[in-house]
Amino acid sequence: MSADYDQGRRDGLRLALAILTAEEEKWTPLLGESRSWRTNKDREVRHKALQVAQRRIQTALNKFAPGEGQIADAELARALARLGL
Repeated sequence: MSADYDQGRRDGLRLALAILTAEEEKWTPLLGESRSWRTNKDREVRHKALQVAQRRIQTALNKFAPGEGQIADAELARALARLGL
């Protein structure tokens, strides 16, 4: 039971990381594109917030499951496949 719970927690963290990465990729091309300086500032702040959130989740994932590089990639691929992403 504990192994399933731990794997579920790792899957959840990895999924959150994948979602944040997708959001960052969506907002990155829009940086500095608006004529309004306020809109550009808002986009910069949003982009930085996404980067900070990604780092925090990656840190939590590393603390939770250190040294699982290959296993982590395989688990992430399985989780994304199950979700159809």
